[in-house]
Amino acid sequence: MEEIQHSHVQVRGVTIHVAEIGTGPKVVVFLHGFPEIWYSWRHQMISVAKAGYRAIAIDFRGYGLSDHSPEPEKTTFNDFADDVVALLDSLSISKAFLVGKDAGVFPAYMLGASCPEKVAGIITMGVPFMLPGPSMSQTITDNLPKGFYTVRWKEPGRAEADFGRFDVKTVIRNIYILFSGSELQIAADDKEIMDLVDPSTPLPPWFSEEDLSVYAGLYENSGFRTALRVPYRSMEIDCGITDPKITAPALLIMGEKDYILKFPGMEDFVRSGQVKHFMPNLEIEFMAEGNHFVQEQLPEQVNHLIISFLNKISI
Repeated sequence: MEEIQHSHVQVRGVTIHVAEIGTGPKVVVFLHGFPEIWYSWRHQMISVAKAGYRAIAIDFRGYGLSDHSPEPEKTTFNDFADDVVALLDSLSISKAFLVGKDAGVFPAYMLGASCPEKVAGIITMGVPFMLPGPSMSQTITDNLPKGFYTVRWKEPGRAEADFGRFDVKTVIRNIYILFSGSELQIAADDKEIMDLVDPSTPLPPWFSEEDLSVYAGLYENSGFRTALRVPYRSMEIDCGITDPKITAPALLIMGEKDYILKFPGMEDFVRSGQVKHFMPNLEIEFMAEGNHFVQEQLPEQVNHLIISFLNKISI
């Protein structure tokens, strides 16, 4: 990873950590979810740079090496989306491809709908089109079991107490093991989410102890204060976009074994093509063995899909 360069850029009153490689005229900006970080895109960054693109991955505000908001408890997805726009402006980038995974898809979708002039194309993984707002609760979270992790972590203090029993490395290890499965992560009334993992369970074969140490170091720096706020405690705050439509070319990559497909109505929303009502120029790729961390689990296949998509589009 030595060839990846690191810097800090001042945007909207906070300093954002930026990882970058490549010098091509076309720019690809990678947006992470949780418990991910800029490093989650290590395989993709190097691959797209070799294909002639400029690859940029950030730590969202409050994550990793980026500053928290002055008032972290007020951070929303709008802050994340606005930070991306401000970063592009700061770097004199007029238009970019956005690649989002998990919660990182939401700023990508928001910008695709609200700032189409800045978005050359969108690639997302793990979560099909939806926007933060009250409808998120009505269509998804209200229909999930009360022991499900997103429901538990939405409750202020609950995840903090759960995570606080362990060191940061163990928390990240447990979440990676849990989220690599194909079933929903549901705790009994007398258990917490961390209790769902047997301590003897090994890491997934595609996620090394070295990888875990990098993640742990970054989250030891930032803690989980913002990470629990965005996404889990701001998902239902209206992002201010009405009648959304994304006309940019788009690609959705879903692992067949991603537990997200078990969310109420989620698989039908994708397979029936309903998602294309919001993204008419969307291509959908299912990966038979893919799980929730498909870009780390199957990097060569994902890189091929990304580069093939990027190469079809002229800016």
